[in-house]
Amino acid sequence: METRRVAITGIGVISPCGLGTEAFWNGLLSPAPVGLRRVHDFDPQPFFDNPKDARRSDRFTQFALAAAAEALAMAGDIPGDPARHGVWIGTGIGGLNTLEEQVLVQDQKGSRRVSPFLVPMLMSNAASAAVSMRYGWQGPCETTCTACAAGTHAIGNAFNLIRHGRCDAVITGSSEAAMTPTGIAGFTNMTAMSNECLSRPFDRDRDGFVLAEGAGVLVLEEWESAKARGANILAELMGAASNADAHHITAPSPGGVGAIACMRMAIDDAGLTPADIAHVNAHGTSTPLNDAAEAAAIETVFGPASPPVTSIKGVTGHSLGAAGALEAVSIVLAMQKGLLPPTAGFANRDPEMAPIDIVIGEARPWSPGPTLSNSFGFGGHNGCIVIGPAD
Repeated sequence: METRRVAITGIGVISPCGLGTEAFWNGLLSPAPVGLRRVHDFDPQPFFDNPKDARRSDRFTQFALAAAAEALAMAGDIPGDPARHGVWIGTGIGGLNTLEEQVLVQDQKGSRRVSPFLVPMLMSNAASAAVSMRYGWQGPCETTCTACAAGTHAIGNAFNLIRHGRCDAVITGSSEAAMTPTGIAGFTNMTAMSNECLSRPFDRDRDGFVLAEGAGVLVLEEWESAKARGANILAELMGAASNADAHHITAPSPGGVGAIACMRMAIDDAGLTPADIAHVNAHGTSTPLNDAAEAAAIETVFGPASPPVTSIKGVTGHSLGAAGALEAVSIVLAMQKGLLPPTAGFANRDPEMAPIDIVIGEARPWSPGPTLSNSFGFGGHNGCIVIGPAD
């Protein structure tokens, strides 16, 4: 099948370490904070026509609209048939804030007081729908909901819409805002969260992830169309892959077998070999099982001399379905800056873990090259994409 190249022409981000791409980048170079990673000082109103519309949107939709606005402003005007412009925004959970609030309303005030906007606010496709309506993009408008792999899967799906000729441009990424009292309690009681609220990817003393929220959005375009309109091409999306462990609802497959296969498929899909990969953006959640399995998988794919490996979750925490999109944005920024952000929170190497080359301490200068980005979700969902520099 004939395929087309895919350019990244815009990025936008809402994150606990910064609102907007420059603040986000500066945050990635800062020390690891302590505590849950909430987005502070976020005002949704500028992204809506009136306050009423903002109140009728869940926080995860608000985040997606804000990130999309930044990404599209960066990309500039994209001409063409709106029916060939799509939207694909992922999420792991969707409108949990709305659901929890309205369950309490039902319990305390009765069913007649439940909001008539409950369903359109909590539904997982609300963010994709809001972005498409905001900008009049009438092509495929879809949502991927595959736990912590949702962002990477959404980007991969959007990539294929352009590569195989269905769309000429797609707004893609993911958004999550699931830090409700019940959501926090659920993750805490399943012992997935760090007891100390410290995110320490790949560290010997890691004891779980730190819950976060946020959104990342990318504008993808068919390469030649982007060049023809004089777009500033930030990077190239080169390959994508998806598979399943088919092993356990939360634990990765032993030895990272599913992750190994997914990484190899993504690299092959990009038309590359492992030797071509210059950087691995790890899922790196700071949980004992995930980090050990991923390190073993990276060593298996790349051998003892792995490319530099980073996890930004030491700073951002784990934003569940939004994580893969936030990390894709960080990769594009790392290429623009010529720096790999360090894996914040890492202090002690785990002697039982595969000896991969983890970027620690300070940002590491690099000559940008193809980067493999991993996302592995509850349920055994694996997703990988390959992003290359624009040149």
